[in-house]
Amino acid sequence: MESTGQTVMGETTLKLPKLTPPARFRPPKSNLPQTPEERSEILQQVRAYIAEHQPVPPMPMEDIKVHADRLVASLGCDPVYRDFIGVLMNNEMWRDSLAAIPYERRLLLLPKCLRVESKCPAPFDEFGLLCKQCGLCSIQDLQNEAERLGYAVLVAEGSAIVMSLIQTGKIEAIVGVSCLSVLERAFPYMEAAAVPGVAIPLLQDDCIDTTVDLDWIWDYIHLTSEDKSLRLDLGALREEVDFCFTPASLALIMGEAQGQTEELAREWLMRAGKRWRPFLTASVVQSLVETSQDGWSEDLKRICVAVECFHKASLIHDDIEDEDDQRYGEQTLHASHGVAVALNVGDLLVGEGYRLIAATGLSPEQKAAMLQVAAEGHRQLCRGQGAELCWMRDPHPMKPVEVLEIFRSKTAPAFEVALQMGAIFAGLDLHEGVQGTLHAYSEALGIAYQIRDDLSDHGVGGETNDLEQIRPNLPLAVAHEKAKGPDRDALETAWKRQLNGTVSHQDVERLCRELKALDRSERLLEAYKEEAIRSIAQLDNPSLKGLLRRMIGKIFNDAEIKGWCSEVHGGGGDQLFAETP
Repeated sequence: MESTGQTVMGETTLKLPKLTPPARFRPPKSNLPQTPEERSEILQQVRAYIAEHQPVPPMPMEDIKVHADRLVASLGCDPVYRDFIGVLMNNEMWRDSLAAIPYERRLLLLPKCLRVESKCPAPFDEFGLLCKQCGLCSIQDLQNEAERLGYAVLVAEGSAIVMSLIQTGKIEAIVGVSCLSVLERAFPYMEAAAVPGVAIPLLQDDCIDTTVDLDWIWDYIHLTSEDKSLRLDLGALREEVDFCFTPASLALIMGEAQGQTEELAREWLMRAGKRWRPFLTASVVQSLVETSQDGWSEDLKRICVAVECFHKASLIHDDIEDEDDQRYGEQTLHASHGVAVALNVGDLLVGEGYRLIAATGLSPEQKAAMLQVAAEGHRQLCRGQGAELCWMRDPHPMKPVEVLEIFRSKTAPAFEVALQMGAIFAGLDLHEGVQGTLHAYSEALGIAYQIRDDLSDHGVGGETNDLEQIRPNLPLAVAHEKAKGPDRDALETAWKRQLNGTVSHQDVERLCRELKALDRSERLLEAYKEEAIRSIAQLDNPSLKGLLRRMIGKIFNDAEIKGWCSEVHGGGGDQLFAETP
C-alpha cells in the first residue's frame, strides 16, 4: 500500500511513509565476495593484519598490492578478491586518521547509481544529483544523517569538485562509495594528496541500480575519536609564510635595515617567487608539533627567513655567474646595481641566514645541527655550480647523466636544508633513519624540480620558450645523444654556444621535439617524482610521511581529479592493481 495521507491514533498523527519499490536481488560482481558474511569475515581479517603489521599511510598502490597478496595467500581465498582486499587495507590504514577529523571537515561522496533510476525524480547540476528526498533509495537517509553530523555531501561520480574542495582546506577527509573500476583511477590522486579516506566498494559496476553494504557506510560516517586535531592546512600555512616576507614582518624578524646594502637585501627577499623552501620548513614543523599554535612561533619565522636568505643569496650569485639579466620578470640585482653590489648583497644574505639561526631560542644542540646542515647544503650547491661554471669556460655536449648530476648538486641541497631544518626545529631525531630519508627525498625532488624548469625553457606546460642562454639542459642532452649526422652537428653547435645564422634557437627547439627529447625528459620527470614517493615508504611518522607525499602534488601541481564513471568514459577495467604496460 502506498500512502501520503495521515492516520489518527489517539492524539498522535502518524504520517505513513512512501513504500519503496521492491528490491531486486543483484548478485555482486565476481571479483567481490558474494555474501555479506563472507565480506565481513574478510574485513575482520584485514583489520587483524593491519593491527599486526601497522603499515603507515599514504601508501602507493604497488605497496598495498604486496600486502593484499600476502593476506590472500594466508587466507587461502580466491586471488580475484585481491583488489577488494586492497581497498579494505587502505581503509583500515586511514581509520584512526579519519576518526580524528571532525565531521564538519569531512566529505561524503555517494554515486548517483545508488538511486532507483526508473523512478528517481532528482535533477542534476554541475555538482551532481540534487536529491528530492523521495525516500525511494538509500541516498536520502545517508545524506540526511551525514549532514546532521556536519558532513559536506556530494552525489556525483569522481567529480573534479572533490579535489577543489580539498584544496580549499575545508575538506580534510573523505568517505566515498564507488565501484572498483572508479577507485582504480581515483586512488593515485587521493594518495597524492595524502587525504585520509575510506572507500566502500559498490557490489556492481554497471552504473544503474547498484547496491552496497549500507551498514559499512553507516559505520564509517559515524567513526570518531576524542582527538580533534586537524589535518595541516597547507593553503593557510602558505599565507603565513608569505606574510613573513612583508616589510613590517621582516623588520620585526631581522631588525630595521641599516644602510643601502641591507635595504637591497630586504627588497630581494620580498621579491616574487614561490618560496617553496621556507614553506617546506614550516610545513615539516607544523606536521610534527602537536598543534599549529605551538609550532608557529617567532623562532620558526626566523628559521623560515633564514632558509629563504640562503636561497635568495644563491640566486643572486647564480644570476651573475650565468649572466642572466632577468629574474621574476624584472632586472636581476647585478643588472640594476652592478656585479660588485650584487655580490655583496648575496654575501650579506648568507650571513643573515646564519645570524637568524643563532638568534633563535633553540637549544645549543639544535642550533649546531642547523648550522651544520646549512653549511653542508651551501657546500654542495657550490660544487654543483662550480661544475656548471667549468663547463661554461669550455662548452661542450653533455650526456644526460652528467646534466642530472649537476641538478643533484645544485638544486637538491636547498630542498634538503629546508626539510632538515624543519625536522631539527621540531625535535625529530635525524640519526634514526630520518636523515637518510630526507636526503633521498630531497635529491629526487630537486632533480625533478630542475627537469621541470628545463622543460619550461622549451615551452612545455604553457611556459614561454627561453633558450636564449644555452646551459646544461636535459632535453638538449637527450636530443644530442639521439641525433645523427647534420642534426647532431647542429645540436653540438648549440651546446658550444655558437648559434648563428645557420643554426637558430628555433632549429634547436624543432630538433628537441622531433627527436622526442621533451617526451623522454617528461618521463624522467615522472620517474623522479615516483622516486621521491618511494623514498618515504619506510618513514614511520605518519604526519611527516603524509606531508612529504602531499608536497609532491603541491609543488608539481598534480592535484587533479576527473570523472571516471563508465557512463561518461565507456567503462573501465575491474582491476585496482592492474599492471601498467
